[in-house]
Amino acid sequence: MKKLLLKILFVIASVNYPKIRRDYRYFIRDNYYCRLRQIRYFFNDYVFRKKYKVIEFQGEFDQELRYVIPFAYWHYLNGTLKKTISSKNTREFYFFSPDHEEKHEQRVWQLSYTNFEVPNMTHSASFSYTKWAHVPFKERYQNDYFVYQKPILIIANKYNIEWDNPPLNYISINCLDQIIRKYGNRYQIIYNRPLPAQIVSDNSEILDLGEHRWMRENHPEVLLLNDLFEENKNNVKSFNHLQLMIYSNCTRFISVHGGTAAFASYFGGINIILSKKGIEHELKEFSTIIPKLSGARILHATTEEDILKYLIDHY
Repeated sequence: MKKLLLKILFVIASVNYPKIRRDYRYFIRDNYYCRLRQIRYFFNDYVFRKKYKVIEFQGEFDQELRYVIPFAYWHYLNGTLKKTISSKNTREFYFFSPDHEEKHEQRVWQLSYTNFEVPNMTHSASFSYTKWAHVPFKERYQNDYFVYQKPILIIANKYNIEWDNPPLNYISINCLDQIIRKYGNRYQIIYNRPLPAQIVSDNSEILDLGEHRWMRENHPEVLLLNDLFEENKNNVKSFNHLQLMIYSNCTRFISVHGGTAAFASYFGGINIILSKKGIEHELKEFSTIIPKLSGARILHATTEEDILKYLIDHY
């Protein structure tokens, strides 16, 4: 029965989006299937409304930010959330959960595409916001501690294997140098590229760009989030908690494709996202689900030159 239903849903996806690549339509089909499965919870969600929902996730950070946490927050607002289960150091992401368990030591990216218990679970050309609620990270974690004489500009970078290939979506040292030299007098720049020990891996090997050492030697005025974490270990509960506190005090971001971009889009303001390649391009997700996270203005850069142009116009 499931196979037949998936075939029917694929036909519907093909009719609705005939110009989208055939292999991408399978993602849209799966999202349709996720939404249909929610019918079984109608009475629990809208009639009985008791605390019954246990939400567990071990997949990619990107999917968790886009779909799972907003789904869990909707259940919290609905009065039906019982428990959440995720990876270690995620408690602050689920601050609203009555019972949060940090169970998983590693993320498994394949699990992001086999979990049909969340209405939106994969990439898609359209999303359902029926059981999806904006999570108020900024309101929760904004503070008077991480405040500087100049407004904050966060550069959130990554440098890891992508789709089993060498790094593609990252900001080079040359580009970083141009940004810092031109905007360092206007903003307090905070640079964030987490080290492997600070986050839960999702099977994408993190490589060494060498920029942390380079910044300490050439741009000591830039604050490194890794250093801030070492300095504030007694004041924060985890690296993710520190990220939430600092990001909540910022309205200007430069980020890169994936969970890094999704997280930076949770705090309003403007987020320049460098994404050279990805399914998000054809499905236009930088104008749908990503800005929906907070109402942030998303500027999609496909090259480093685009980043510099957006900075001139908007920063």
